[in-house]
Amino acid sequence: RLWTHDNYGENLIINPRGGGIYRWVENNGTSTRAVALSDVTGANLVPTLALQVITSEVDRHLIVLGADPISGSARSGVVDPMLIAFSDQENELEFEPLITNSAGSLRLSSGSKIVGAVKSRQEIVVFTDTSLYSMQFVGPPFTFAVNLINEGAGLIGPKGAITTDSGIYFMSYGSFYLYNGSVQKLPCTVLNYVFSDLNVGQAYKIHAFSNSENNEI
Repeated sequence: RLWTHDNYGENLIINPRGGGIYRWVENNGTSTRAVALSDVTGANLVPTLALQVITSEVDRHLIVLGADPISGSARSGVVDPMLIAFSDQENELEFEPLITNSAGSLRLSSGSKIVGAVKSRQEIVVFTDTSLYSMQFVGPPFTFAVNLINEGAGLIGPKGAITTDSGIYFMSYGSFYLYNGSVQKLPCTVLNYVFSDLNVGQAYKIHAFSNSENNEI
């Protein structure tokens, strides 16, 4: 399984892709286990499934990518692979959209599923299988603005992107790219070697990382 995790204050939010969302509370110590966020006292319409969790640190929202949508007075229990749900500000347990809070959701349109997301300066970059979006906090009444940056260069796997000082490097189907405000295809001397013998059925095993000592991705 592929896991994502992110800090929410001193606590840790954890998610196995396609599975539940869990919270480990730092004050309880390392002898305690993470528990399902939707089971925590005070939780209200917290997504029960997700493809990835990530926090918007400056404005303190918990963002759930590929959440199960609200159905009546509960969550549906079925992942919507293009839905982004976000909590109320400073409260990772409140996901019911109300005029008195900043919780809400939005649905991406380009692509068939959210593959992954990474943080970069004042934005969260969200990748689908075909496109790249910039998600930024704008405050009420919309909370977040999501702008389509590029179509045709999706992410090959959830771990196939890495943030560096010079931008976000990511691997798509057929090429490598850099995003630093715009998307640029990278020249690569091993491009044919990599893609001519790649089993795309195993693409979710691909991981990007930075080797800063040798100035490499």
